[in-house]
Order: sequence, then C-alpha cells, then structure tokens
Amino acid sequence: MHIDFNPSAGPSLGVEMELELVDVRTGELASAASEILAELGSGHPGGEHPKAKHELFECCIEIITGICGTVAEARADLAGTLAEVREAAASRGLTVICSGSHPTSSWVDQVVSPNERYGRLVHEMQWMARRLQIFGVHVHVGIRSPEKAVSIANALAAYIPHFLALSASSPYWEGRDTGLASCRSKVFEGLPTAGLPAPIENWADFEMYMGTLVSAEAISTVREVWWDIRPHPDFGTVELRMCDGIPTLAEVAAVAALAQSLVAHLDQLDDEGHAPARQRDWILRENKWRAGRHGTDAGLIVDDQGTVRAAVDEIADLVAMLEPKAKELGCAAELASVGAILESGPSYQRQRAASDGGRNLWAVVDLLARELTSDRPGG
Repeated sequence: MHIDFNPSAGPSLGVEMELELVDVRTGELASAASEILAELGSGHPGGEHPKAKHELFECCIEIITGICGTVAEARADLAGTLAEVREAAASRGLTVICSGSHPTSSWVDQVVSPNERYGRLVHEMQWMARRLQIFGVHVHVGIRSPEKAVSIANALAAYIPHFLALSASSPYWEGRDTGLASCRSKVFEGLPTAGLPAPIENWADFEMYMGTLVSAEAISTVREVWWDIRPHPDFGTVELRMCDGIPTLAEVAAVAALAQSLVAHLDQLDDEGHAPARQRDWILRENKWRAGRHGTDAGLIVDDQGTVRAAVDEIADLVAMLEPKAKELGCAAELASVGAILESGPSYQRQRAASDGGRNLWAVVDLLARELTSDRPGG
C-alpha cells in the first residue's frame, strides 16, 4: 500500500483540543454539539465551521488551529474559536471544560454524533467505543520527509510518560476516584489500534502495516490508528496524542512548546545521524503505566539496568536541554511554563485537592470551568 506523505517545510505547529459541554445547573455533560456547531457553521462554506468539529459524542466539540509557525500563534488561534464555542454554549445554559474525563457523568448517557464514520466505529468496537467518554489534546509538529517522521516518532516514544504525567487530568470516572492520575490513558487503550505505537522501522514498514490492516478490513483509513504518537501523512506531521485534556490554554501552550522544541531537537539529531533509537517496548509500557498511575510523582526507568529517576527531574532536565531550541522557535516563555505546572501540580492533583476527599465532585467541575475561563490553574 503506497501512502503519500505531504512534507512540511519546518517544525510547523497545529493543536487540537477536545472540549466538554457541561450543563451549568447540574454539572453533567450535555449533548448539544450538533446544535452549537450548526450555529457556528452558519455563514461558512457548507455550513461547517473550519475550526470547530464533531467528535464521537454529542457532549464534545473539538477545536483545531490552522497551520501555525509559533506556539503563541496556535494559542491565539485556539482562543478565538474557544470564545465562539463558549458564547454559543452560554446562550444554552452550558459551559465548557477540558479534562481527560468528566468526574461524574456516565458513558451510557452519551449520544453518538450523527456521523457515519462514528456509527461504524461503535458498531464494530461495541462496548470499547461506547465507553470512550474521554477527552484529549493533540499536538502536530511538521516533518520534512516520511522517513524522518518514522525516525522522530520512534525517538519520541521515550517521552510519552513525560507528556502524560504533565497533562494527566482524569483521576475520576463516573463519580469515583480511580486511584490513577490518568484513567483516560487506560480507557483509550481498550481500542485495538490505540496506545503505544507499533515498532515501525521505516516508511515502507509503515505502509505495510497500514496496508495489512486495510486489506483485512480492520481499519478503513490511517485515521483509525490511534497510537500515542503517529505519523500523519495528510498533514505532513508527527502527531502527539498521549495527552489528557488540558484545563487551561496556558498549559496547552506549555505542552505545545515542549512538543515543538523536542521534535525540532530530534530532527536536528536525525540530520546529524544521531537520532535516538526507540526505547525497549517493556520500558515504554512500564513507564507509560507509571505516568498514568502516579503522574508527576512517578519514577521512570531510564536504562536497561532498571535505574529509576523521578519524573519531575526527568521533565525538568528535558526542559533545560530544550531551552536553546525553544529560543530559536520563539517559544522560550511557553516552555518555561512547564516548570509552573510542576510547581503548582498538574490537573489531577488540583482536582483531588478541590474534591474534599472525593466527596464533592461538583467542586471539581466548577474548578475546571473556572480554570478554562480564567486561563489560570486554580481558577
């Protein structure tokens, strides 16, 4: 199977953010996406807003950026669409939040969006798809060639736990504390083509993988492979998909700066013939589990001898290493904000602090709403 890759000139940036629609009276998810998107699409070609889209369930609207050169541009792009969605939601007694899971709502109450693709997915995956009441933030970074996309994706795999720990925001599931920092990461892994990326060695290997699954009718398009990191041939990017929903645009910008700087750094190493090899699968799997379970409190395995370092130290060292690259890309301030996340604590910690020991999950929803509105952790 031949797959064309549309190369990007440099480390361009795109961000996708899945927003939850919430009833301000009850704090529960509200199935209003079609109504809101119809309003927002009015006046646009085909009646569709170019930067606000359906997701699997009617309780979710995905907002996306165009192709951006800088993190600041991407943040401003998201902010503009977010303001439109928030205004349309408010007129219906709704607000919006962004987190890996909703603290209390049940997946059985969610309505599937009226899209043939989603209908096919639910029909085939059944319970595994119906319970996908989860929400994420995805970051695309432009890549110059398909072979580079594979090389950089393989090197990026070692950093899945870093991004997951920083973004972890789904400690609650249907009214209960799961004990995890990110239950979203485990729920998503229930799909057969989600989770850790397959060990792909080169572009021909990627084409063979996709060709096999398409021929077997396991998938119909590349878009149905939901790895934590995947090459995106149409966009000419590497897409980082491991992050939970992130409650503030400031934190989204910090994570985007980390992604753009890291990809640019790995791209340079690849040019020099020094791109890191993919980490061993058993280390990747264990480290992702640790990040999903313990967040930034995790200890991460850093070598084949089983040496463990604190995730916070690993992330801090990564930020320090990437500072020169971030300056080149104009996102030094946003990259520095990763330190603020480590200092104040990621969302899963803030949610638990607000919940009165898990007894008041309404307060958690209120916190998430205030955080997105104020663009400040803690609201």
